[in-house]
Parts: sequence; C-alpha cells; structure tokens
Amino acid sequence: MKKILVMVAVAMMTVLNVNAQEGYDDTKHEVAVSYGLWSNSDILDFFEHVGEALAGASFENEKFFGPISAEYYYHVKNWIGVGAVCAYGESTEDVYNRYSSKTTRDAVYKNTYLTFMPSVKCDWLRKAHFGLYSKVALGVTFRNEKHDYDDPADKDTNESDTHMNWQFSFIGIEAGGSTLRGFSEFGIGEQGVIHVGLRYKF
Repeated sequence: MKKILVMVAVAMMTVLNVNAQEGYDDTKHEVAVSYGLWSNSDILDFFEHVGEALAGASFENEKFFGPISAEYYYHVKNWIGVGAVCAYGESTEDVYNRYSSKTTRDAVYKNTYLTFMPSVKCDWLRKAHFGLYSKVALGVTFRNEKHDYDDPADKDTNESDTHMNWQFSFIGIEAGGSTLRGFSEFGIGEQGVIHVGLRYKF
C-alpha cells in the first residue's frame, strides 16, 4: 500500500512539475516594443492623397515611418492582461502641382501621429516558451499636419487635431524564453496589419 501511495505521489509531482514548466508562468507584468506596417494612419494618408491627386496634386519621395509601439500589461489573471499601447508614426512627401507651369516642388508635407490606447490582451495559450493570444485596444490619436511651402509668398501651415483610433490583433504568436520573447501580430489598426517585436515578462 505504501509503495502504491509513494508511486502515486511521485507521479503527481512529475505531472505538476511538467505543467509548471509547460503551463502558465508566474509573471504578472509584461512590456513590449514593436514595429508595424500598414497602420490606420498610413491607410488614411493614402486615401487623402487620392483626393488631393484629383485636385491636381502629385507626390514624390513619399515615406512613412512606423508605427513604432510600446506597450505594458498587468495580468489580473493568467490568461488576461490589462494595460495600454503608445504608438508613433510619421509621413513625409514632396508635393507638386500638375496643373502649374512650374516644374519645381511646391511644398513638403509632414504628418506625425501619436496614439494612446487602453488595451486588453487575452492569452489563449500560455506555455513556458510559446504563446497564442488576441488583443484589442481603443484610444485617441493626436495628429499634427505641417505644410512647408517653397515659395515665400505661400504661407506655411501647422495644424493639429485628434481622432479615435484602435488596434484589433486577431492572432498574436510569441516564442522564445520564459521571460524574453519575440512576437508577431496580425490584425488591423494603428499598430499595423502586421507588426513584430520583443516582449519581456517579469
């Protein structure tokens, strides 16, 4: 009988030890940095260019940087974390008037986007070295639009506004160590259709 009890105890300890290594870890906090492609702001810029092109504008040397993001989560449960996302992006382009006899550049447009969003992250799978999750965030973007004209007769403009923004990551994949991991997310929003980065848990 004692042998059976000892064997059962050893088996239970083995199972618990495996689960401890392969299941949820004890970390409560996580921070992450990432870089994305095709953010909401990037897509918005594209449609604005379409409208301006119909009015006679053409664009060259178009560049979009970002979004680069930083985020923090506190896990109230092993499977759910609450926190916030901060994202930054900017775009620049040279603008020409197609209907003008001038061949020189008319202006340089520069837009910057700074976004703050409370967020919730749900871990569907939280292993020691691998995880799957989804994420939703909703907040506000502060946009600054600056037009620098080459002709001194034209007045430069600098305007700011705010608008609602979001990020919905349908699926996130993370892999690596128990505390430091690389990750990739796929979804739609201000962090991009796809973004990749590093996450640290503590």
